[in-house]
Formats: sequence, C-alpha cells, structure tokens
Amino acid sequence: MSQQAEPLDVERLREDFPILKREFDGTQLVYLDNAATTQTPEPVIESITDYYRRYNANVHRGIHQLSQEASIAYEEAHDRVAEFIGASGGREEIVFTKNTTESMNLVAYAWGLNELGPGDEVVLTEMEHHSSLVTWQQIAKRTGADYKYIPITDEGRLDMDAAREMITDDTRMVSAVHVSNTLGTINPVGELADIAHDHDAYMFVDGAQSVPNRPVDVEAIDADFMAFSGHKMCGPTGIGVLYGKEHILEGMEPYLYGGEMILKVTYEDSKWNELPWKYEAGTPPISQGIALAEACDYLDDIGLENIQRHEAELAEYAYEQLTAKDDVEVYGPPADDRGGLVAFNLDGVHAHDLSSILNDSAVAIRAGDHCTQPLHDVLGTAASARASFYLYNTKAEVDELVEAVDDARQLFK
Repeated sequence: MSQQAEPLDVERLREDFPILKREFDGTQLVYLDNAATTQTPEPVIESITDYYRRYNANVHRGIHQLSQEASIAYEEAHDRVAEFIGASGGREEIVFTKNTTESMNLVAYAWGLNELGPGDEVVLTEMEHHSSLVTWQQIAKRTGADYKYIPITDEGRLDMDAAREMITDDTRMVSAVHVSNTLGTINPVGELADIAHDHDAYMFVDGAQSVPNRPVDVEAIDADFMAFSGHKMCGPTGIGVLYGKEHILEGMEPYLYGGEMILKVTYEDSKWNELPWKYEAGTPPISQGIALAEACDYLDDIGLENIQRHEAELAEYAYEQLTAKDDVEVYGPPADDRGGLVAFNLDGVHAHDLSSILNDSAVAIRAGDHCTQPLHDVLGTAASARASFYLYNTKAEVDELVEAVDDARQLFK
C-alpha cells in the first residue's frame, strides 16, 4: 500500500471495468451509485471464473485435490482480509457472511440475545443505516434493554458532547457508522470506542462506507467488531465480513447451526468448531471469499490513500457545483470534510422523479431514504437524491450530473 496519496490514472483504471463502457441510446453510462454497489474490475471477475473453471469444490470436506485447493484459497482469503483491515489475529478474527447486515445480525443474535437484559443500554447514532438501527432496536426490545441515539448537529456531524453523556456504565454496546451513507459524515469512531471502553462497553463499527475507500485499521480504532461488504469494494455480491476480537468471538454462541460449524456431534450434544468456522455454517461463499481477497489486492495496488483523496476531491467538487444552485439543498458537513458522496434535493422535484430524469441522460444515482428513514425524518424530507463516487469516476461525470439536474429543473418549470 502506498504511503503518500498520488493522483489516480483514472482513464487507465476505467479500462479494468467493462461495465463502464455501456451505452444507453448512444449515451455512455455515468455510474454514480457506488455507495450502493461498486463495479467489478476484470481481475476480480477472472478470480471468480478461475475458481469455477479450475478448482470448484466444497471446502474442508474432501481429501481430493480440488477440495484441497479450494480450502487453501478460501482460508487464505480470510488471512488476506485480516491483513487488509489490520487485524493481527488473522483468520480467527474474520468471519465471512453474505453482507454487512448479516454481520450485524450475527453479533446481535449470538452476543446480544445472551448478554443484554433490562437495565442494559445500546447506544446508536441518528445516522445509522437500517442494518444497524433496526437490528439493535429489535434485539433490545426482545431482551428488555434500552436503546438511544446520539443526535446530529445542524451540520450533520455527530454531537460528541451528547455522546459522552449518553454512554454510561449501563451501556453494553455502542454501534456507529464510520461514514454515513446519506450525509457523508466521517465519524470519530476511535474516540467513540475510547468512550465505550471507559464504561466497559463494546464498540461495533459499520465500515460499509469506509473500508472500500480509505485506510481502516481495526486495531488503531480499537473496534471490538466491524462489518463491511464485498460488493462495495470492487468485490462480488454475496460476501460480507465480520471482524471480531478473538477473545470475544470465542465466548459467543454460534448464530447458525448445521454443517461445518461443528467439531463433534452426538445424538445428545454438539461441540463447536474453531474460529472462524464456528460461525460459518453450511457451504460458505467460497468463490465470493476468494474474489474478495482479489479485490483487496486490487485496492491495495492502487493505494487506499489515493482512492480516499480522489473521492474527496470529487465529493468537494460536486458539493460546490450543487450548492451554487439556489434551489438545491445538499445535506451533511461542508465540502472539505465528507466522504465520497452527496445527498441532495432539487426544490419542487421529488428525488425519485429526479433520478428518473437523470436516468434518461444515462446518469445513474440513488433516490429514496437510503435505508436511513429516521435520519431523513430528522432532515425534514422523505427522500433525497444521492450521487456517490469511486476510484473510476471523473469531474467530467460530475459535470454531467449537474447538467442533468439543470435539465430536470427546466423540465419541471
């Protein structure tokens, strides 16, 4: 990984992504929905096809050569992901799931149902994605625990003074999004972890919008758990990651039961497999895990510092271009202090209508509540349009976005 941010050779990188060559009615695709799903480069696609062409077999269950090759590649993928996020415990701290949501649910069910009870508290933020908010809300209801939300400021930042008051000795879990998928806010999750640990609480970081585009070191943050998804970081769908400190994962009960997660089974009882297989019941996402490791290699070759810088430049440029319009409202922190996305609304035009009009110009954005309905209530709007950027986007594409918004304005006038 590079140690100093350098300008990306975006035109060369775009050649790795065949989907970016698509045209609609003669107009080339402008893909600005990366916070939902990033596109997949050729090396990652090739790693998937290579698995199915050369060594497609189930893992940990066969003595034959194909199974051995698949098992080694799948196990080493855990090691590669651990290295990518700075988890020195290696594969024992990396559980493959199908997405960020399942990673959240794994901890909520395996730890929360057994450890939470009346008088305990779970502290979230007002900007949580539903994968965190709904999961912990419902687990708290089932266990009798309380749950509360750290508010946001007028600028869309986390109110850290409120956080220090709300996290108490009754708090058992603090769960916070690292980068908001709606506001672009970059939360001080390391500081939150320090506060949580001062009260003997655990810290869960939702890294879905941070791990793909900036250096993230789980040990530097001192996160007890972190979740993220492969499809937001040049990887395939169907693969998510749960990082957990080894001693905590050892003490938790499994979330799913069945094959692979067992060590010994009798008619009377069962003993669980070692980490991380204890939490990977049944046939796991083999090809997806292998491809995720390839995606880690791809991103490291580019340099996460470089990706972060490039995204920040695009977000700042888009923020400035959009806020220059009197009838556009952009949500979240200032231009120079946000992740690589902008959520906004055009006065008098519903976000869904705006997205549809942009689609006519082959500009792909997201419209809706972005799985943050309560946050949109706080913002005073039912929905917003969101443009989100990645390593292959350009300022020219931001210009096309702004031009398409101008076209929408004229159409609705």
